[in-house]
Parts: sequence; structure tokens; C-alpha cells
Amino acid sequence: MDTASLKTFMSIADSGSFTTAAEQLYLTQPAISKRIQALESELGARLFDRVGRQTLMTPAGEIFYKRAQIILQQLEDSLREIDNLSGEVAGTLHIGTSHHIGLHHLPPILKRLNQQYPELTLDIHFMDSEAAYREVHSGNLELGIITIPSTPEQELNSRIIWQDQLDFVVGKNHALAVERSHTIAMTPKKLSQYDAILPAKNTYTRHILEAAFEKLGYKINTTLSTNYLETIKMLVSVGLGWSILPRTMIGKDFVTLKLPRLQLQRNLGIVWHPKRTLSNAARVMMELLEKSY
Repeated sequence: MDTASLKTFMSIADSGSFTTAAEQLYLTQPAISKRIQALESELGARLFDRVGRQTLMTPAGEIFYKRAQIILQQLEDSLREIDNLSGEVAGTLHIGTSHHIGLHHLPPILKRLNQQYPELTLDIHFMDSEAAYREVHSGNLELGIITIPSTPEQELNSRIIWQDQLDFVVGKNHALAVERSHTIAMTPKKLSQYDAILPAKNTYTRHILEAAFEKLGYKINTTLSTNYLETIKMLVSVGLGWSILPRTMIGKDFVTLKLPRLQLQRNLGIVWHPKRTLSNAARVMMELLEKSY
């Protein structure tokens, strides 16, 4: 049983498709099928069922998935520990980050990393913080540079790097805005009576806001939601509703609404798996992030 077959099995299981796995691994579909047939023959059990257009793991496949994941992670950790002995910062660093952090916080750090360690290749996956958290937990990414959950799960280590102040804002032509005024006093009760444009449901930022309103006994009237803060910024700027945005994103096209009882912020930082050996590259990245604060 070789690692190539294990990686092929994991790719099919994760994507739910032989075709997608073939594309990811740069192999032909017959080659993918041959590897799985050999693996099934060695195990003496069928690993996948094809139901219509779906590829589903069999009960044997689900059991083998957990073991295969552990085997590959342990192998990667062993290779990483050996590489770390040389002290070199090279190879590929797989990280996940949100679009907001990638746009507003990471560029100077990535520039320094590239200048100091030209042999290092960065594999950056832009995704929601929640998705990056899951990918780090599953072992697919070494680091996540994300919005830290309000109540971090114990399965991952986390370190806060930036504190992101969140402000309530409306566009200048919104009903809540006052001409020539850039800051307006507001109450949660009054704000709850107007349409809101918020980050997508189940995001960490949305949870922070809704939890704060629920604590005061008010419900937010959400009419639009999206995962992209830049899109929210645009929609708010044209007067379609109010929202919360990081203070660093607020420009002259907005009016800030002051709610003394609601001072909200979110923590941005790093997450990594405690059972995974960090590469030299990951350690250097974490050091640069900590120095940036």
C-alpha cells in the first residue's frame, strides 16, 4: 500500500468525484480508477459506490478514511520534522485566510516573507474563516489566519494578532444619516427597526453582532447577507441598509452610528493543530505575524 494510493482515495472521498480527483492529482481517470481497484483488492473491501452521478463511500470506506487520514498526517509530520533539522525555510507552506485579512493585513507580511525566504512557496487559499478553521482541523492546511471564534474550540490552538474594531455605519443618503454629520448617536432599538446588510449567517462576525443584540432583547432585521465585506461596503454606501464594518474600511462615503451600549470588536489571528508538527516556514510566518501587531 503506497502513499499515492492513499492520497488518491482521500481526494475522491473529499471531492466526491473521480473526475475532480483526477484533475486535482493531474492524472487520467483510468489511472485513478486503477489505483482504487488495487487498493480495494489489497484491503479486500469495496471503498466507493457510484449512485447516479454521486460517488459515496461505503461503510468500509468510511472506516478506512479515518485511518488513511492519520497515516498521511503522521507521514507528513515525520517528513516535516526531518526537514526542520536542516533549519532551512523552504518548500510549500499551505495556509488559509479570509479575503479581508488577505487584502488589509497580510500583504506587508507576505512581502517580507518573500524577500527573506525566496526558496519558500506560498499556497494561499482564500476562504471564509469558518472554512479555513475546518481545513486546519482536518489537516489540509498548516495555518489559518482568520477571525478567531468567540469561543474557540479546544481542538485547535489559536493566537490573537489583531483586534478589529467594528463600527455601525450607513451611507450618506440613508434615512438614519443626517446631512453634514459624520457621527450620529443611535440606540439598538431604533437600529433594529431598519434593514440591515450583514455578513453571512453562521459567520463569526455575524454571531458577534447577533449575540450582542439578543442580549439586549432586540432582533436584527436582516434583508441581505454576503460573505464579502467589500460587497457589504458597496451596498451600504448606496443606502440599501446599515451594517457593521471594520473601522479600517470606513471612508468618507459613510456615516458612523455610535451605540454606547454596543462596543463591538473581533479578534483576528492564527489557528493551528496542536498535534501537527509545524514546519520551519510556518514558525517563521507566525513570528512575522506576531511582530506586525
